[in-house]
Amino acid sequence: MNSFKEAALTYHEFPKPGKLATQLTKPSETPKDLALAYSPGVAEPVKAIANKPNDVYRYTQKGNLVGVISNGTAVLGLGNVGPLASKPVMEGKGLLFKKLADIDVFDIEINENDPLMFIEVVSRLEPTFGGINLEDIRAPECFLIEQELKKRMHIPVFHDDQHGTAITVAAALKNALLLQQKKINAIKIVCVGAGAAGIACMNLLASQGVPKEHIFLLDTKGLVVSSREDLNPYKAVFAQDLPPATLGDVMHGADVFIGLSAPDLLTDKMVLSMNDNPIIFAMANPDPEILPTKALEIRDDIIIATGRSDFPNQVNNVLCFPFIFRGALDVRAKEINVSMMKAALDALSELVHEPVPQVVLDGYQLENLSFGSEYILPKPTDPRLKERISSAVARAAVATGVAELPLPEYALL
Repeated sequence: MNSFKEAALTYHEFPKPGKLATQLTKPSETPKDLALAYSPGVAEPVKAIANKPNDVYRYTQKGNLVGVISNGTAVLGLGNVGPLASKPVMEGKGLLFKKLADIDVFDIEINENDPLMFIEVVSRLEPTFGGINLEDIRAPECFLIEQELKKRMHIPVFHDDQHGTAITVAAALKNALLLQQKKINAIKIVCVGAGAAGIACMNLLASQGVPKEHIFLLDTKGLVVSSREDLNPYKAVFAQDLPPATLGDVMHGADVFIGLSAPDLLTDKMVLSMNDNPIIFAMANPDPEILPTKALEIRDDIIIATGRSDFPNQVNNVLCFPFIFRGALDVRAKEINVSMMKAALDALSELVHEPVPQVVLDGYQLENLSFGSEYILPKPTDPRLKERISSAVARAAVATGVAELPLPEYALL
C-alpha cells in the first residue's frame, strides 16, 4: 500500500469512522433542559409550525440544512460504484459545506437507479431541508432529475457536477480570454467529455456569448455530429452538421480546449495545431488530459489550468458551491436560478483582479501573487470567497423575486 493511499484510509477511519457527526446546539444536561428539548416542551414549536408553517425556520435547523444526495452512478472519476461507495464523497461534500460556509449537511445515498423513482424519493424530503445538492449522478439521467425536482420542490435544487463546474470554468475562461486578448464570441472551443459537467459548461458558455457553431463537443465515439443516431437531447443541442471527426481533426485552429474526460488525451501535435495564444483546461482527475509541464514545453503561449491543487490555476467547484448555497439560504430563496449563477460567476472572476490577502500568500508560501497566466482563479483558501459570492447570489435572488427574506447585513455592504 502506497503512503498516500494508507494516509487517506487512516484519515477516514480514525479516530472515528467518517467525516461528519451530529452536534447538539442546545443544553441537555438538566431535567429542565430535557423537558424543553423533548416532552413536553417540544409540543410548543410543533403547534407553532402547524399553525404557521414558515415558523419551521425559527424553531428547527431546516434553514441551514442541505441534503447532499446521490445514487453513486457517476462518482468522481470512478464511475458507477453505487450508493455505498459514494458515501465518503458525500461526507466530504458535507465537510466542505460546513468548513467553508457553515452549512449543515445530511448526506443521503439512495439505492435507486431509475430516475423517476429517484425523483419521487428526493421530492418527498422537502420538509427536512433548506436546499438540495445533487451529486455524482450519471448523465443523461441527471438532467431529467434536476429539472423535475426543480419543478416539484420549493427550495433550491442544485446539481453541483453540472453548475458548480460550469460556473468555475466560465469564470476561469473569462479571465484567461482577457489575458490572451480573445473575444468570447469569436473563439473556437473543443470540449472532450459530454457528460453532466461538459454539457453544463457548454450551455453556460453559450449563454455567455460563444456561438454554438463554434463549440465542438466530443464523447467516447468522437465528434457529436447531427448524423449520429445515438445522441440524447442534451448532446444534440451541440451537434455539428459535419462528417464524423476525431479529437485530432477538430483541434486544428482551436482557441480553447476543455477536458472533462481521461488522462493523456492531448498529444504534442494537437497542442501545436491550436490557434495562437491558446487556453487549455485539462480537468480530468487525478491525471489531466495533458500535464501543465508538458504543455508548456510544447509551446510557451499557453494558459493552462487543471483540476489539481499541485499546479497553478486549479479549477474546482469548491470555489463556488458552498457560497452559492450560503447566499440562497440566507434570503430563503425558492430556487437557484440563472441570474444567481451568473452573479456567482462574475464575483468569482473579479476577485483575482484585487490584491491577494496575506493569509493566502502565507498558506501557499508565496511572496506575491497577482492576476496573470498562473492566477486566473482565486485560491480555495481565499477568505473573501464566502462574503463576495454569497452576497452576489443573495442580491440576485432578491432582484429576481425568488427570495422570501430581505438581504442579510453582509450583502448590504
